[in-house]
Amino acid sequence: MSQRTEALLEIRRYLHAHPELSGSEQRTAALLSGELRKLGWRVQEGVGRTGLVAELGDPAAPVIGLRVDMDALPIEERTGLPYASTSPGLMHACGHDLHSSIGLGVAMALAEHPPEKGCVRLLFQPAEETAEGARWMVEAGAVDGLSGLYGVHVFPSIAVGSIGVRRGALTAAAAELEVEVLGEAGHGARPHQSVDAIWIAARLISGLQEAISRRLDALHPVVLSFGRIEGGRAFNVIADRVKLLGTLRCLDTDLYRELPAWVESTAQDICRAYGGEARVQFRLIAPPVQNDPQLTALLEQVALEQLGQAQVLELDQPSLGAEDFAHYLPAVPGCMFRLGVAGPNGCAPLHHGKFDPDEACLPLAVNLLSCTLRRWLEQHGSNSGDLPA
Repeated sequence: MSQRTEALLEIRRYLHAHPELSGSEQRTAALLSGELRKLGWRVQEGVGRTGLVAELGDPAAPVIGLRVDMDALPIEERTGLPYASTSPGLMHACGHDLHSSIGLGVAMALAEHPPEKGCVRLLFQPAEETAEGARWMVEAGAVDGLSGLYGVHVFPSIAVGSIGVRRGALTAAAAELEVEVLGEAGHGARPHQSVDAIWIAARLISGLQEAISRRLDALHPVVLSFGRIEGGRAFNVIADRVKLLGTLRCLDTDLYRELPAWVESTAQDICRAYGGEARVQFRLIAPPVQNDPQLTALLEQVALEQLGQAQVLELDQPSLGAEDFAHYLPAVPGCMFRLGVAGPNGCAPLHHGKFDPDEACLPLAVNLLSCTLRRWLEQHGSNSGDLPA
């Protein structure tokens, strides 16, 4: 094991033991900032609230970027690892401790032989789990002047030593949906003298699912899932209001823009048909991640050289999960890939209390990304102006 890998594992395990929630990544950012400065990178702190931006090379030349995220989740860890979370109820259950360590490893690798032309910019992003951090970074100017941006996410269904790549849509657009169904209270013995919000809510749940299959194009799939229902006050009182909380996912960007109005109109029609009303709130979380074909081709080429054909998996289908990396893509072309982390005994899924990725993925990702960034600089670093990736 190289000294660099040993150092990265020590830092990764420290980050894992000291998780911080979205928007509260001060200790994580401070540690990473100090390490980056030791390596000679120009570091700007407090970007996008608790984020970092670091650069190496000539900022007047074409700039290629890498984004990694830093935040943890409100999950109780159950791995039993010696470096398990020391914060009750908090855990790095989505691999962002690994992502941050990969970003730092790339910084170490590039600092050993700084780029002679062009510039590399590293974005250490907060608040991915709340889908706020990428927007904060964009608003703070973190992607201004970038010609391309890479991203990585650990993937527990891919074996360590392999990666997954995909051109086009990698993840789905996602939204949070809240519907309040309004009726009129009454005695449980005389439901005909009331407007039963629970009954209407049940009709609404099934009615929206049916409407998706009948009124939306089946070639552009939409997934609606309700995860929480609140309503009612007593066993013998007809409920006058019910709140439904759920999520809506799709892969088509145009459809994503149209869904809020469609859901509100459909929900109102269903509720009014039974004497009720609907109040709909829709929060757009993230559009789809659309991988740039040229950036993807470059990453895949380097991966084939380093890992071999059998370890570079072409992903047939996108994921219906969401990723706020998508918020960077209107401003700059980007590419995100899946990093295999499943060891010989597999790996628990993301957001699970026993999620324990194989750390052998760390040097692999560092080598792949640092070589890909260098290759991009070799091809574009001496040109001027905004360039296609």
